[in-house]
Amino acid sequence: MKIWVDADACPQVIKEILYRAAARARILTTLVANTPLRIPPSDFIRTVRVAQGSDVADHRIVQEVEPGDLVITTDIPLAAEIIARGAHALDPRGELYSEDNVRERLAIRNLIQALRSTGTLVDGPAPFGPRERRLFADHLDRLLTRRHDIR
Repeated sequence: MKIWVDADACPQVIKEILYRAAARARILTTLVANTPLRIPPSDFIRTVRVAQGSDVADHRIVQEVEPGDLVITTDIPLAAEIIARGAHALDPRGELYSEDNVRERLAIRNLIQALRSTGTLVDGPAPFGPRERRLFADHLDRLLTRRHDIR
Protein backbone atom coordinates (compact mmCIF):
# COMPACT_ATOMS: atom_id res chain seq x y z
CA MET A 1 0.00 0.00 0.00
CA LYS A 2 1.09 3.53 -0.85
CA ILE A 3 -0.63 6.79 0.02
CA TRP A 4 -1.30 9.38 -2.69
CA VAL A 5 -2.41 12.89 -1.74
CA ASP A 6 -4.26 15.28 -4.03
CA ALA A 7 -2.30 17.96 -2.23
CA ASP A 8 -3.45 21.27 -3.72
CA ALA A 9 -6.77 21.15 -1.84
CA CYS A 10 -5.60 19.17 1.20
CA PRO A 11 -5.60 21.14 4.47
CA GLN A 12 -2.19 21.53 6.12
CA VAL A 13 -3.41 19.89 9.33
CA ILE A 14 -4.24 16.75 7.33
CA LYS A 15 -0.82 16.82 5.66
CA GLU A 16 0.76 16.93 9.13
CA ILE A 17 -1.24 13.86 10.19
CA LEU A 18 -0.10 12.11 7.01
CA TYR A 19 3.56 13.00 7.62
CA ARG A 20 3.43 11.43 11.10
CA ALA A 21 1.56 8.37 9.81
CA ALA A 22 4.06 7.86 6.98
CA ALA A 23 6.96 7.80 9.44
CA ARG A 24 5.15 5.65 12.00
CA ALA A 25 3.86 3.07 9.49
CA ARG A 26 6.89 3.34 7.20
CA ILE A 27 4.63 3.82 4.20
CA LEU A 28 5.48 5.79 1.08
CA THR A 29 3.32 8.91 0.93
CA THR A 30 3.35 11.01 -2.23
CA LEU A 31 1.86 14.49 -2.39
CA VAL A 32 0.88 15.49 -5.92
CA ALA A 33 0.41 19.22 -6.57
CA ASN A 34 0.85 21.91 -9.17
CA THR A 35 2.54 24.21 -6.64
CA PRO A 36 5.79 23.64 -4.76
CA LEU A 37 5.30 21.99 -1.36
CA ARG A 38 7.42 22.02 1.76
CA ILE A 39 7.66 18.61 3.36
CA PRO A 40 9.68 17.30 6.27
CA PRO A 41 12.80 15.31 5.46
CA SER A 42 11.81 11.65 5.32
CA ASP A 43 12.48 8.50 3.36
CA PHE A 44 8.71 7.95 3.30
CA ILE A 45 7.44 11.33 2.05
CA ARG A 46 7.90 12.74 -1.43
CA THR A 47 6.28 15.28 -3.71
CA VAL A 48 5.45 15.21 -7.38
CA ARG A 49 4.91 18.56 -9.02
CA VAL A 50 2.66 18.58 -12.07
CA ALA A 51 1.90 21.28 -14.62
CA GLN A 52 -0.82 23.85 -13.97
CA GLY A 53 -4.20 22.91 -15.33
CA SER A 54 -7.53 21.39 -14.52
CA ASP A 55 -7.27 17.86 -13.14
CA VAL A 56 -3.57 17.44 -14.00
CA ALA A 57 -2.78 16.19 -10.49
CA ASP A 58 -5.80 13.89 -10.62
CA HIS A 59 -4.63 12.34 -13.90
CA ARG A 60 -1.16 11.75 -12.45
CA ILE A 61 -2.59 10.02 -9.41
CA VAL A 62 -4.80 7.81 -11.60
CA GLN A 63 -1.74 6.84 -13.69
CA GLU A 64 0.25 5.85 -10.62
CA VAL A 65 -2.30 4.32 -8.23
CA GLU A 66 -2.40 0.56 -7.75
CA PRO A 67 -5.06 -1.67 -6.20
CA GLY A 68 -4.91 -1.41 -2.42
CA ASP A 69 -3.36 2.07 -2.41
CA LEU A 70 -4.99 4.92 -0.53
CA VAL A 71 -5.78 8.29 -2.12
CA ILE A 72 -6.57 11.37 -0.04
CA THR A 73 -8.80 13.70 -2.04
CA THR A 74 -11.75 16.06 -1.90
CA ASP A 75 -12.37 15.42 -5.61
CA ILE A 76 -15.36 13.08 -5.90
CA PRO A 77 -14.83 12.16 -9.58
CA LEU A 78 -11.24 11.23 -8.71
CA ALA A 79 -12.46 9.17 -5.74
CA ALA A 80 -14.89 7.32 -8.03
CA GLU A 81 -12.11 6.48 -10.49
CA ILE A 82 -9.78 5.39 -7.70
CA ILE A 83 -12.39 3.04 -6.25
CA ALA A 84 -13.06 1.59 -9.70
CA ARG A 85 -9.35 0.77 -9.89
CA GLY A 86 -9.44 -1.19 -6.63
CA ALA A 87 -7.84 1.45 -4.42
CA HIS A 88 -9.24 3.32 -1.42
CA ALA A 89 -10.27 6.97 -1.28
CA LEU A 90 -10.52 9.08 1.88
CA ASP A 91 -11.75 12.66 2.07
CA PRO A 92 -9.70 14.99 4.32
CA ARG A 93 -12.92 15.53 6.31
CA GLY A 94 -12.87 11.86 7.25
CA GLU A 95 -15.35 10.32 4.84
CA LEU A 96 -14.20 7.02 3.44
CA TYR A 97 -15.55 6.63 -0.08
CA SER A 98 -16.82 3.23 -1.15
CA GLU A 99 -18.52 1.64 -4.13
CA ASP A 100 -21.76 2.07 -2.19
CA ASN A 101 -21.52 5.81 -1.49
CA VAL A 102 -19.39 7.34 -4.25
CA ARG A 103 -22.16 7.31 -6.89
CA GLU A 104 -24.50 9.10 -4.50
CA ARG A 105 -21.76 11.67 -3.73
CA LEU A 106 -21.25 12.23 -7.47
CA ALA A 107 -24.97 12.85 -7.97
CA ILE A 108 -25.06 15.32 -5.07
CA ARG A 109 -21.93 17.06 -6.38
CA ASN A 110 -23.46 17.40 -9.85
CA LEU A 111 -26.70 18.77 -8.38
CA ILE A 112 -24.83 21.33 -6.28
CA GLN A 113 -22.79 22.42 -9.31
CA ALA A 114 -25.97 22.86 -11.32
CA LEU A 115 -27.58 24.90 -8.54
CA ARG A 116 -24.47 27.07 -8.20
CA SER A 117 -24.41 27.72 -11.94
CA THR A 118 -27.95 29.13 -11.73
CA GLY A 119 -27.10 31.27 -8.71
CA THR A 120 -29.46 29.28 -6.50
CA LEU A 121 -26.75 27.93 -4.22
CA VAL A 122 -23.54 29.74 -3.41
CA ASP A 123 -22.41 28.33 -0.05
CA GLY A 124 -19.38 26.09 0.09
CA PRO A 125 -18.59 23.34 2.56
CA ALA A 126 -18.78 23.88 6.31
CA PRO A 127 -15.59 25.07 8.00
CA PHE A 128 -12.93 22.44 8.63
CA GLY A 129 -12.60 21.75 12.34
CA PRO A 130 -11.47 19.34 15.06
CA ARG A 131 -14.30 16.88 14.36
CA GLU A 132 -13.24 16.46 10.73
CA ARG A 133 -9.60 16.16 11.73
CA ARG A 134 -10.46 13.43 14.25
CA LEU A 135 -12.63 11.52 11.74
CA PHE A 136 -9.82 11.62 9.20
CA ALA A 137 -7.19 10.45 11.69
CA ASP A 138 -9.45 7.60 12.87
CA HIS A 139 -10.13 6.34 9.34
CA LEU A 140 -6.48 6.64 8.37
CA ASP A 141 -5.41 4.72 11.45
CA ARG A 142 -7.91 1.94 10.74
CA LEU A 143 -6.78 1.66 7.11
CA LEU A 144 -3.11 1.56 8.04
CA THR A 145 -3.71 -0.95 10.83
CA ARG A 146 -5.45 -3.38 8.51
CA ARG A 147 -3.42 -2.61 5.35
CA HIS A 148 -2.00 -6.11 5.21
CA ASP A 149 -5.54 -7.47 5.04
CA ILE A 150 -6.70 -5.15 2.23
CA ARG A 151 -4.03 -5.77 -0.37
